[in-house]
Amino acid sequence: MCGRFAITLPNDAMARLFDAAPANDLPDIPNFNVCPTTRVHVVRAAEGGRQLLGMRWGFVPTWYKAVDDGPLLINARAETIATKPAFRAACRARRCLIPVSGFYEWTKDGEGVRWPWYIHAEGPLALAGIWQDWDGPDGRLETCAIVTTGANRNMARIHHRMPVVIGHEDWALWLGEAGHGAAPLMSAPPEDLLSFHQVDRAVNSNRASGPELIEPLEP
Repeated sequence: MCGRFAITLPNDAMARLFDAAPANDLPDIPNFNVCPTTRVHVVRAAEGGRQLLGMRWGFVPTWYKAVDDGPLLINARAETIATKPAFRAACRARRCLIPVSGFYEWTKDGEGVRWPWYIHAEGPLALAGIWQDWDGPDGRLETCAIVTTGANRNMARIHHRMPVVIGHEDWALWLGEAGHGAAPLMSAPPEDLLSFHQVDRAVNSNRASGPELIEPLEP
């Protein structure tokens, strides 16, 4: 799964990278501890070109009467996304990219203590996502989820799942700008794309913040 991440790329640089028009109310950055239910940066296709905007991280199906009317859907499994009622329409027509600088995963030691790891690449990552408009009692809410798949051999040392990473050459296909056939993109990235290191357990708190969260843990 993917339950926390960091985003440090400035909004203007993000807009240039994805060739997207930025909204006026983008989430604050940098954020070294992005948590579920908060607003995150999302890139999606539109008639006038790509948009960079903020959405609630936590996909809300159309039949939910409230945002907490069912499970918190922050991830969508690639293996079942095309058939699950909550996700199948979005998988066909509402795919997006979620920019991150890196993400966190946890392992447990022999005493059951959870230790966080920071997983990253040389540059920003574009995670596969899906989005959904939800009409709630306070108006329309745009929501999203990150697509995950089985971990590659490198990542499996930490966790058996990982987010789907979309390479620059496939952004247009994933966003639906280059036709159909995006299903093969929902697989684990190359073994050598990601690096990881253990970080301080401070990130376990959703109130923690600051660049020290992604620094390697001192031996």
